[in-house]
Amino acid sequence: MAPFMIQTSTPPAPSALPPFQAIADIIARHAAARPLQTALVQGQRSVTWGQLDAMVDRVAASLQRDGLKPGQSVAVCAANSLEYAAVFLGGLRAGAAVAPLSTHSSPQQLATMVADCGARHFFVDADVPAFDTPAAPRVFMDGNGSLPFRQWLLPELSRPRRVEVAPGAPFNIIYSSGTTGTPKGIVQPHAMRWGHVARAESYGYGPESVTLIATSLCSNTTLVCFFPTLAKGGTVVLAPPKFDASSWLALAEQHRVTHTMLVPVQYQRIMALEEFDDYNLSSFVMKFCTSAPFLADLKADVLARWPGGLVEFYGMTEGGGSCILEAHNFPHKLHTVGKPGEGHDMRVLDEDGVQLPHGSVGEVVGRSGAMMTGYHNQSAKTREAEWYDAAGQRYIRTGDIGRFDEEGFLTLMDRRKDMVISGGFNIYPSDIEAVLRQHPAVADAAVIGVPSKEWGETPVAYVVPVTEATATAQDIRAWVNAQVGKTQRLSGLCFTLELPRSEIGKVLKRQLRDQWARMGMDAGAGPA
Repeated sequence: MAPFMIQTSTPPAPSALPPFQAIADIIARHAAARPLQTALVQGQRSVTWGQLDAMVDRVAASLQRDGLKPGQSVAVCAANSLEYAAVFLGGLRAGAAVAPLSTHSSPQQLATMVADCGARHFFVDADVPAFDTPAAPRVFMDGNGSLPFRQWLLPELSRPRRVEVAPGAPFNIIYSSGTTGTPKGIVQPHAMRWGHVARAESYGYGPESVTLIATSLCSNTTLVCFFPTLAKGGTVVLAPPKFDASSWLALAEQHRVTHTMLVPVQYQRIMALEEFDDYNLSSFVMKFCTSAPFLADLKADVLARWPGGLVEFYGMTEGGGSCILEAHNFPHKLHTVGKPGEGHDMRVLDEDGVQLPHGSVGEVVGRSGAMMTGYHNQSAKTREAEWYDAAGQRYIRTGDIGRFDEEGFLTLMDRRKDMVISGGFNIYPSDIEAVLRQHPAVADAAVIGVPSKEWGETPVAYVVPVTEATATAQDIRAWVNAQVGKTQRLSGLCFTLELPRSEIGKVLKRQLRDQWARMGMDAGAGPA
């Protein structure tokens, strides 16, 4: 049987996309064409395209005044704001690579990331933990520190020196969430971001678009919606940092929002509101989702009750192959993450890196015109993330286990690192989690593998119980074990108030494994 390959077309050469344009240059053109149209909204504050472009100029000129050279880096760790957007765009206009860092990072992680990216400036809110950054003076975005943003800026009407940006130049350095250890800096070139912009028109982005952003600008999840909106001349509304489903819906109704990017847990909270159907959401053109498993039942509920299309993106910040599920067009494929995007070549490998035949389960790898340059300062990690075919073409490993069906739709099983190998059998936690969620006393669940003397590893579960549920942990464990195969039986189950999640909703299973180890819990004899 021939090796299986899903390929909608050959990965695009630069000429296959519209001619490259730097996003910072596009901002200037929008300011010239529609200076009075609103570009950004944050609470009661807003800026027009003319005002945004002037602020971006001031940021770029101020960076150049301080000696920043093209190709160097600036770092940002702050809540979403008008100033944050201006700093990001101003850094790009000055030719810098921007490193947006998570506000949930520890001081040690922040210090490591700022040093790793070689930041020449560090833009922060006042509540970001203090640590020494001698090469990167702090500029306080919220104006509460020793060097407030407004004081740092050059006067109004200041203009930067023109910087020509090549498609391969670094656009940003996105640091991984650290769910598997020390965050790695993922270097994305301008060409990769341009690829995201180039596909925007097919999803209805344009000058009349209004996009509501509810996740942090430090996340690639947010940026794949943020930059296409601005590049197509639309308006971005920045929601408050703390997500509240009712407040989010009120903003969507107030601003007649047409587009949004939400992670699955946010969709879950929104759809669970009793008053959801009271809001007027008729303005929506398209809703997007990415970053974490999006349950089929939840997709179906969104399709049934929320106007506009629903698109799920599956891919990695590192780039490579991506799948797209246009759920409104394929309601019978909601259990999948869709088909490879145009120009995306995706394959499935066994444990030895050998390509597998059609229908096989294995690690998904992909290649496209949107791929990271590599992990910043980590060439060995970069090599680990790459796979080359017989022709020497470069692919990015996803670390996900999946299978393509006859129509080319990808069903994901689990993260390779989360797969439990018990007594020589591969166990996919997502299968057990799906059973757990069927129990009426279970609000949320996560299954992890823990060491077992007899079996090597064995699955255990953390469960968030439904409020006022009377079932015990032993009751739920016994019920699940009666539903699953012998090798899948849970060796332990404990209740928790909530599952630890990243800013974009991913369950932090490494934290759960560490917690289990600290508690010294007995996982029992395993699946026997």
